[in-house]
Amino acid sequence: MLTVVPGDGCGHEGGQDSSPSLIDEIVREGARRMLAEALQAEVDAYIAAHAAERDENGRRLVVRNGYHQPREVLTSAGAIEVTVPRVNDKRTDPDTGERKRFSSAIVPPWARKTPKITEVLPLLYLHGLSTGDFVPALGQFLGSSAGLSSAVITRLTEQWKAEQRVFAARDLSAVDYVYLWADGIHVNIRLEEHKLCLLVMIGVRADGRKELIALADGYRESAESWADLLRDCKRRGMRAPVLAVGDGALGFWGGLREVFPDAREGRCWFHKTGNVLAALPKSAHPGAKKALAEIWGAEGKDHARAAVKAFDAAYGAKFPKAAAKITDDLDQLLAFYDYPAEHWVHLRTTNPIESTFATVRHRTKVTRGPGSRAAGLAMAFKLIESAQARWRCVNAPHLVALVRAGAVFRGGVLIERPGQAAA
Repeated sequence: MLTVVPGDGCGHEGGQDSSPSLIDEIVREGARRMLAEALQAEVDAYIAAHAAERDENGRRLVVRNGYHQPREVLTSAGAIEVTVPRVNDKRTDPDTGERKRFSSAIVPPWARKTPKITEVLPLLYLHGLSTGDFVPALGQFLGSSAGLSSAVITRLTEQWKAEQRVFAARDLSAVDYVYLWADGIHVNIRLEEHKLCLLVMIGVRADGRKELIALADGYRESAESWADLLRDCKRRGMRAPVLAVGDGALGFWGGLREVFPDAREGRCWFHKTGNVLAALPKSAHPGAKKALAEIWGAEGKDHARAAVKAFDAAYGAKFPKAAAKITDDLDQLLAFYDYPAEHWVHLRTTNPIESTFATVRHRTKVTRGPGSRAAGLAMAFKLIESAQARWRCVNAPHLVALVRAGAVFRGGVLIERPGQAAA
């Protein structure tokens, strides 16, 4: 029986109470009672649904039969003792001849944690909580340490590896990726000398939603590794994207030209800005950043080209290598201007990949890297899968389908009659 009014020595001002918090006890007791009522109602409904089914002697085939052994279930309200009513179902399956069994949809026979707790545990692990820290960190908070052992997380990592393998073999023919971002992310491997190089591709579907296309273990972002990944995607039904955006140093471009030669190339301004500044003295960085922003933030492609000429005039004579990094890749750097203005902010950089993998880098810093390449690949996959649920669509998602259809955009605006506009 739960006592709501504390006795002597409990809850008085300045006193120390070693017992659990009263409010937590009230919440858990309320949850336990509500769960018991729900389970009872579920069993009553099951029995009532089959009340008309009787044997040759007129006895009901589905009746109550006491309770199962009590067990503890971890919930968001803490650990709750659950006693599930038992049902004696004497009916048999006409096809298999086996006895039918009642199984609670609220608390399945195998359940020791609610789905919400099951979701939280891997997220805590992925974001830096070590397997040995679950019991001290969550045991007191949840009121029980059941289901929090390191073995539970170890089993989860094996499950993630299996899920990643299924993801890597899925059919891509039903999805159309119009835009694509590509990047290589390097992750330390704790038990190996060489780093894990993750080849990542994120795309924009025709309905404007962002989605992970592929995640693979490559070799130093080589052209052959990227080509293998792209060939595999094409074999599984992937269409050529309209525009692919990435870092100019990637081996990705060699693979893209081989597998999807019709796709246009775009360069990431975040990476390009870093490359240009690396070729300039620090004293020139403030002015160069402002000049580069005039290019990628221009009103349109013509204004951007004028800003490129101004940048070349200001830095080309003294720092030809820095200027060449812009002029040599100019068509790719300005490619995003040929698409809807609402999409420019998305197509200028590979930010969808960079921001997502910030959590991967955080996790590897905490744990000094995964223990194996397979574990690192699975960990990255689950982190992206978790982040993907929070990704928002690109601006003006209805325009993505028009891009795929070949619509012409000038200055970021749709040209409805390209022939007349050109004349």
